[in-house]
Order: sequence, then structure tokens, then C-alpha cells
Amino acid sequence: MTDQRVKVGNSDLEVFPLVLGGNTFGWTSDEATSRKVLDEYVEAGGNFIDTADVYSAWAPGNAGGESEIILGRWLAVRGNRDQVVVATKVSEHPQYKGLTHDNVIAAANESLLRLGVDAIDLYYAHFDDKSTPLEETAAAFDELVKAGKIRAIGLSNYTADRIEEWFRIAREHGYALPVALEPHYNLVARGNYERTLAPVAARENLAVFPYFSLAAGFLTGKYRSAADAEGKARQGMVADYLNADGFALIDALDAVAKAHGTAIATVALAWLRHRPQVAGPIASARTPEQLPALLDSVSLDLAADEIAMLDKASEPFAK
Repeated sequence: MTDQRVKVGNSDLEVFPLVLGGNTFGWTSDEATSRKVLDEYVEAGGNFIDTADVYSAWAPGNAGGESEIILGRWLAVRGNRDQVVVATKVSEHPQYKGLTHDNVIAAANESLLRLGVDAIDLYYAHFDDKSTPLEETAAAFDELVKAGKIRAIGLSNYTADRIEEWFRIAREHGYALPVALEPHYNLVARGNYERTLAPVAARENLAVFPYFSLAAGFLTGKYRSAADAEGKARQGMVADYLNADGFALIDALDAVAKAHGTAIATVALAWLRHRPQVAGPIASARTPEQLPALLDSVSLDLAADEIAMLDKASEPFAK
């Protein structure tokens, strides 16, 4: 596996071009399985783990912070903190909702405790909080940078206008500028990112780390008909793709995958990696067995005609 690294915007962070999503830790992956996934990801050259303080408050019996705790314990046991880049997020934890100054500071301190680290490498504003002035939020993030509690700032689920406003405020006050953007982007969710967010990301040199890279499993090719999703946990999440356009795209992915002797998921992730500003897609593995198809995307170089074919097949999802 390659040991290539990509720079995160204007920061000094350098990361593997496939980000391991931590949303499964403490939810669909128990602690022992989560550690195996983390071990195998790092052994393959990976160094960038993306989590959030809210993961996984939605699961029965969970309060939020479970993913950070599991990640923190793993870092402590492995003693590899210096080799791993950790990203987490604020605004959605049940006890720390929103992005007021005091909430951002308090949530960051709690995340630091759960992770057992002195500093968070990349700290995201998870969802925009329009009830709090952006000046207040940007000031809180800058305060955390100056205090050495976070190394870099990221934005997730923000509109282009709000990203531009954050940059304007930060420049006006001399605050630390965001370096990363985490948007919803994949072959069946192209329009919003490509039309509105990509130009801002390019202008501000934001490293882009798309989430839902495999569209809730649809882009693994596991659903070849509407019947395949019947009664499945993610049926509602993939419903919009279970149509002629979606299946035609899977056929195109399948053709490219067969040409390379690889998995459909590998091709879908490689397509994202070839997009402008994308530093690396985020993908989760519930078990170690799911990792190879994700990791293989890093070394899969798609030919221009293959990219063009996938672009064309996914055009209905670029509107």
C-alpha cells in the first residue's frame, strides 16, 4: 500500500488520501472490532481518522462520545498518537448543541478528555448554527487554535455563502482560517457540491473530505434492484437511487471495476479522489473484512476515458 500523503489546505497536516470514518465505533462495531479496523487501516499506511462528539448518540443506550472514547483508548494502548491525525466535530452532541462560544470551548474540552489527547488535529464545525452569530463561532475556534487545543479548523455542512462569510470575518479579525471542508459528495450526490461548494473550496484552498462517499452502501453495488433493499436497515437512505439511472451507474462502475479486477466500491472512491480539491474521501468499515476494497482505492488510477464514462453515467445526479 502506498504511503503517499496529501496536504490539508494551508495547514501543516499531511494525511493519507483515504480517511477512516469513526461513525461505526461503538455503534455497529464493538470496541474489539473497532480496534481491529483501526489497526489494519494504520498497518496499510492510513493515518487520518474522522469522528465527531455526537457519534453515536442515536444508538440505543448511547449518550454520544462513544466513538471518541474508543478511538482514545486505542491511541493510548497503541502509543501512536504522533503517527495519527485525528479529526472530530462540534455542534450535535446532545449536551453540547450549537456553536455558541461557550459551547464550542466546553465541547472541545470534553472531546480532548475522551480522546485523551493534548490537541485535536482538525476540529470541524459539524453543522451550521444560524442562531449564533458567525463572529462568535469563528472567535471561539480561533481561541482554541491560539490555546493550542486544536491545530486546524474545518467546516462541514455549510453553504457556500456561509463559508465565504466565515472567511471574511476571520480575515477581518485576524482569526485562523479554515483549511478543510467536509461535504456530502459522491457519484449520486454531485449537484450541490460541484455547483456551489467546489468553487469556494478552490478559491480558498480548502482540502475536501467527502462524507457518504459510498452513498449508504449503494455505491458498493450491493443493491441491483429495488427488491435487494427491501426490509434492509438502509432502505430509506438508498431509495432515491433505486431506479434506472442508479442501476445504469452501477453497471458503469461494474465495467470499470472488472477492467481493473477490483471492487465497485474501490472505483467509486477512486472517482472521488480524482475530483478537484478532494484530498481524500471518508469511508467507514464495520469490520476489517470491508477495509481492503476501501484501501485499494488509494492506488487505483482511473484512465481519462473511465472517468468520462463515470461522469456521464452519473450526470442525472449532477443536477
